[in-house]
Amino acid sequence: MKLKSGIVLLALSAVLWLWGCSEEKKAVKEPPPVEVMVAEVVQKDIPVYQEWVASMDGIINATILAQVEGYLIQQHYKEGDFVRKGTLLFEIDPRPFQAALDEAKAALAKEEAVFRTAQANLKRILPLAAANAVSQRDKDNAEGTAQSAEAQVLSARAKVRKAQLDLGFTKIASPIDGIAGEAKAQLGDLVGTPQSLELTTVSTVNPIKVYVPISEREYLKFAKMSEQAKTPESQKITYDLILADGTTWPEKGTFSFADRQVDQGTGTIRVAILFPNAENLLRPGQFAKVRALIDTAKGALLVPQRAVGELQGNYQVAVVGADNTVKVTNVKVGERYGELWVIAEGLKPGDRVVAEGTQKVRDGAKVAPKPYAPPKPSEAAKPAS
Repeated sequence: MKLKSGIVLLALSAVLWLWGCSEEKKAVKEPPPVEVMVAEVVQKDIPVYQEWVASMDGIINATILAQVEGYLIQQHYKEGDFVRKGTLLFEIDPRPFQAALDEAKAALAKEEAVFRTAQANLKRILPLAAANAVSQRDKDNAEGTAQSAEAQVLSARAKVRKAQLDLGFTKIASPIDGIAGEAKAQLGDLVGTPQSLELTTVSTVNPIKVYVPISEREYLKFAKMSEQAKTPESQKITYDLILADGTTWPEKGTFSFADRQVDQGTGTIRVAILFPNAENLLRPGQFAKVRALIDTAKGALLVPQRAVGELQGNYQVAVVGADNTVKVTNVKVGERYGELWVIAEGLKPGDRVVAEGTQKVRDGAKVAPKPYAPPKPSEAAKPAS
């Protein structure tokens, strides 16, 4: 009897243990739903912007060179300052050129004296030749001498003017209004030789010229838009300038011109945009971004950017069904709009997607959704195609 009772108790214990293990497995297989933040797919019209990396340049860049050879003795401007047209920038030692001018004036005076003597001699010869008192040869010689002396006077006058110009070139002034750059020559340098460098550069920077390289496809697109509108479409587009620190230039840009040819190395064509620069803050050589509103996307579908994941080049979102079951769906993305992302394919209006907690869910999992409020897109974070 005791043996049978022991066997019964042992069998009962085994059954209870197996039942406990089964219940434990059920508890492991059915975890509680994960709490996630869910956002609805929003449909609205959004502006489509395009951005290009751009470089700045002066609308006029005047390279200042020495036009005569001499030693630099003075620099009259402060590097980086705004200068007016005619402002004296540099001065070359004028003494050799003053001496050359004095010598040319002396030579002119000598030739003028010779010319006056020849004219007086010719005046005496002409009446005598009319009375046949002198030979025709003497008359011809007198006329030739007077004409030669006149030519020498003209040559001497030209040399005087040349000497005066050379003396004037010793004072080097700015030909335009603009920003005067760094001086490339120092006092005492011999300038005006073939080996010498430019003295400086003066750039007119109001307005500032911003060069944008656009692709052939973009250029053809704008050209077709312009032809359809029968007006220059580029003139209708307003341009924003985004500086290196992320700020947007307060003035709007206007289209200036497109270059005459496509760069065969890059396949792009340069377009110039002009931006007002009254304070001369923008300088040639700066890099920035140019942004333009080119279109409006009608009825675009938007989801938070953090709701979109990327796996091996494919974009996915976790869609939450009516029964709170997750379905991982492949989507095709478009432009970014602030903190949102345009979904071109894969979703429909009203779908719910996981915006927070995507790393905690998997396909077929149950979730406990909570509402998520996406931030409004800021004006400083416009999308780019």
